[in-house]
Amino acid sequence: MLDDTAKATGAPPFDLQKAMTHLSVCDEKLAELIANTVPFQTDADQLQSPYEALLESIAYQSISGKAAATIYARVKALSASGRAPTPHEILKLRKPALRKAGLSGAKVLAMKDLAKKTIDGIVPTLEQAEKLSDEELIERLVSVRGIGAWTVEMFLIFRLGRPDVLPIHDLGVKKGWSITYGKKHMPRPQELLAFGERWRPYRTVASWYMWRAFDRAGYKLTNKIKPHKTRRRKSQKSRKPKSAKPAKKKLLAQNSSPRIHRKRRHSAS
Repeated sequence: MLDDTAKATGAPPFDLQKAMTHLSVCDEKLAELIANTVPFQTDADQLQSPYEALLESIAYQSISGKAAATIYARVKALSASGRAPTPHEILKLRKPALRKAGLSGAKVLAMKDLAKKTIDGIVPTLEQAEKLSDEELIERLVSVRGIGAWTVEMFLIFRLGRPDVLPIHDLGVKKGWSITYGKKHMPRPQELLAFGERWRPYRTVASWYMWRAFDRAGYKLTNKIKPHKTRRRKSQKSRKPKSAKPAKKKLLAQNSSPRIHRKRRHSAS
């Protein structure tokens, strides 16, 4: 739970100096990055409720920060208070009004689902959220339309100040890791997860420095980093050719209804 000092100053709710020392001792490359980069900070809005933080995150999904800020300002202008519309206000606002603010149809549906689940108690208050584990919060919040694990991880890091979150699917973290450790390819998510075990219990701080490495390198360099390596399959030439089947059996096979097995691709939410 956030203590009074952390709430008042915006400081992380954990011993930052202890975290920096731990990371510097266990990881030489990270120690160099910490020594040559600005100190860790998250600058969270201490007045934001979980509902408000998630509402803003929906507005910011998949578009540039500048465009998102403009759209979210229009959404807030629809509220009587000038802050984020309350859950009841969002539910009362008609879809055309929200679309006119610049939101996509999918984002309108996501915001309305967030509002409903906040009223129903699925989305917790800040006080309740501080008592829940990372896993419990992820399980609750990903039930909201349009909110995946990455959005919840950003909420855990930047709003709740949780110390041990590693967003293994985040592009900036993966490319920052490649820059820091001199790799030409991004790591696979599971590879990054395994590597990050050395950073426990301060993976949030390590992730933040991976973002800083990405920022410092610049797009000219980070754009050269390739996706993670895929495992090569055996060449067709190395495979033994199948022997031809008798014409009678082949004809029977053509007239039968064989089962078709399709591989499913799983994508991260």
